[in-house]
Amino acid sequence: MTRVAVYVLTTCVLIGLLHQRDVASQINTVKELAPGVYFHEGDLRGKGHCNNGWVIFDDYVLVLDANFPSGAQEIIPKIKAQTTKPIRFAFDTHHHGDHAYANQLWIDNGAVPVAHENVVSEMKKYETGLFGGQPGRWEGEAKQREDLRGTRLKAPSLLYRDLMIFDDGKHRVELRYFGVGHTHGDGFAWLPNERILFTGDAAVNGPFNFMGDGDSAAWIETLGKAQKLGATVVAPGHGPAGDAGVLEAQRQYFVALRAEVEKRKGLAPDRAQADVPAIRDALLKRHATYIDTSAKAIIGFESQVAQVYKELTGNEFPKKAGMEDARRTHERHHGIPAMQ
Repeated sequence: MTRVAVYVLTTCVLIGLLHQRDVASQINTVKELAPGVYFHEGDLRGKGHCNNGWVIFDDYVLVLDANFPSGAQEIIPKIKAQTTKPIRFAFDTHHHGDHAYANQLWIDNGAVPVAHENVVSEMKKYETGLFGGQPGRWEGEAKQREDLRGTRLKAPSLLYRDLMIFDDGKHRVELRYFGVGHTHGDGFAWLPNERILFTGDAAVNGPFNFMGDGDSAAWIETLGKAQKLGATVVAPGHGPAGDAGVLEAQRQYFVALRAEVEKRKGLAPDRAQADVPAIRDALLKRHATYIDTSAKAIIGFESQVAQVYKELTGNEFPKKAGMEDARRTHERHHGIPAMQ
């Protein structure tokens, strides 16, 4: 290898390391996206926290995503350090624990949990213990989190169907619903004046996609509708904030994933499952952001292929290393390890 080649390679490695350090340094820090509008990247890998946002209105604060209790406890002091205005509303972008399990904490701090009406429908499906049925997700693995033991599960009580607006003449936040995506209750928070979009997990910026509670075809359509808003800043559910490219990259990943599985929908389930490494290699060329290449992936890529294959054919992979394992991984990652 020539000296020039060594220099170029070394420089690229150093730039990569500096970028990684810069990205890491954004976790648990407050970033002002616009006057009175804030973004906080949560510690996902360490504590299972989602990202948060908040908007300081004339008379109150609107929080975007409830998080886990420990995540809420991380940002409440940061909000109170900025303003003495009361926290009045906490928006659950969807029903998953890292976005809704701290609702009780926000209620205790004077806020009303807000969400699309399908978030409650999803809770009735998965959080059955809350509605008098058998123990659900809350009572299961996630309940082993230390920060959940001292609180209760609370469903959002202020609901909207298509649109809810907060507007004081300075700030305007529109809570939107565009259809099924990551879940059946994905809500977006759109700030038209600043052209900022908070997406929840309908869009993430990293290998954090979980597909077991949604539908990939509908998800692509939902992201397309969100793109029509014309956001210039996108605050995803996990990973760093970015520009409109975050939405496009997320959508194109699902388009490419479905195209690869479509090529194999005529294969028997065992043959399609055997092709997962080839699908992964094909997508890595252009969509590496969304594929975890570590030995212990957060969400198994195979589960994503299994989900799309099931949507296209109605069949499941024979080896249960697919969606059920991914669901357990998702719940463990967003529920147990860091807090035991």
